[in-house]
Amino acid sequence: MALIKTIILPHSPLLIPEIGRANYSFLDKTISAYKQIGEDLKNLEVDTLVIISPHGLSQDNTFTLNVAPEMTINLRDFGFIPPKTILKGDSLLADQIKNALHNEFPLQLISEGILDYGSAIPAYLLKALAPDFKIIVLIPANDLSLENHFKLGKHLKEIIESSNKKIAVLASSDLSHRLKRKSPGGYSPKGAKFDNKLIEYLSEPKTAAENILKMDVKLIEDAGECGLKPIVILLGILEDKNTKARILSYQTDFGIGYLSLEFEF
Repeated sequence: MALIKTIILPHSPLLIPEIGRANYSFLDKTISAYKQIGEDLKNLEVDTLVIISPHGLSQDNTFTLNVAPEMTINLRDFGFIPPKTILKGDSLLADQIKNALHNEFPLQLISEGILDYGSAIPAYLLKALAPDFKIIVLIPANDLSLENHFKLGKHLKEIIESSNKKIAVLASSDLSHRLKRKSPGGYSPKGAKFDNKLIEYLSEPKTAAENILKMDVKLIEDAGECGLKPIVILLGILEDKNTKARILSYQTDFGIGYLSLEFEF
């Protein structure tokens, strides 16, 4: 069983109808991508969804793993209180990850019962379609290099592949926040350049990690992204797998790059 699905999805709150309201329909392609992935998770009978979120309780030089036995979704900051949604944590898999990684990487365990929005939004949207999966949330380290995140992914691959569960991994990732004048991070011509390069590299999975790890640091900084580290961890998990990238959608309507992509085995 082990790894059966890997995806990159954005975490815009506008994807939730009660939050997006009049703007919701502008993200129709991304919404369709979410629906397809949700149906896939249901049809594949995924046991556990590992979400790599850039917005959790991150630390500077330490990776963070949320091992709470139950997690709830709270979107009050966006003006929406959803029906009470409880996701069960996968304590067994979390323990296996902890035991395998704690001597190799700086890893902090937390038991946070409320999901950060980088994990809450995809979890909320996907659980409505595939209600039975458990969840683990992994949070990148603020100051550790992309190379360290890639190495962590390679070690996670070994743990996942040795499991008898059906596991999916989701990199929760928004690309550049500086694509247009109205962008939340302001405008930078480097924003579109970053997104185009990243999508070009991801489209060739065999060389994606090598090319992304060589990306210009200034270009990454100027793009104002919040998804590169989750993507790099995911690429580490996929190392040596024969995959094909399939872009489900890429939207820039609100000045942020929203990429939906799956790696097919």
